[in-house]
Amino acid sequence: MLSVDDATHELVLVLEESRSLGFLGPGPVSPQIDHAQAFLDSLEGQGRILDLGSGGGVPGLVLALALPASEFVLLDSNQRRCAFLQAAIERLDIADRTRVVTGRAEELARDPELRGSFDSVVSRSFGPPAVTAECAIGFMSGPGSVLLISEPPESEPNRWPEQGLQLLGLQLGERQTQKQATIQVFTMVAPCSDKYPRRVGIPTKRPLF
Repeated sequence: MLSVDDATHELVLVLEESRSLGFLGPGPVSPQIDHAQAFLDSLEGQGRILDLGSGGGVPGLVLALALPASEFVLLDSNQRRCAFLQAAIERLDIADRTRVVTGRAEELARDPELRGSFDSVVSRSFGPPAVTAECAIGFMSGPGSVLLISEPPESEPNRWPEQGLQLLGLQLGERQTQKQATIQVFTMVAPCSDKYPRRVGIPTKRPLF
């Protein structure tokens, strides 16, 4: 098992490699780690966590390293990114409680092993609000589970309409700002309808709100 210092150093190296491959944006990785850590306050004690659209490993790798008592699934549709993520979790010595799944969220949310099996879903730059919410809810374990979405710093009054969220069984929670990151919290208040998420591409073509 890696020491805390070694794991932190290895994480930086992993994310720098991710950046060099084009999986993360340009610039130092430290601010990206800080941004990912803004999710932590809402994840303490959560048993199973899904990173929706894990991309280059932010926030999923950062959170998995920081929460050793939790199990993680890192989901992405791109095979190259997923191959990188698989190598990364082995380098970080977290493969015993972290796994990578490859595919479209609309399809994987109907996989019996994944549907309704996560206490929390986190998302950073997955897609527009309605698409992110619809693709996330199929993974959530039911009322009381939470969805955490990284948001632009500027508040937009109509970004998360109550009526649209009600269709998905979600309730708007607090908006948290720390470490130059803004995280919008949602709580599932009703079970996910069998009709969501809709077929691949439909949430984007015909968003619910």
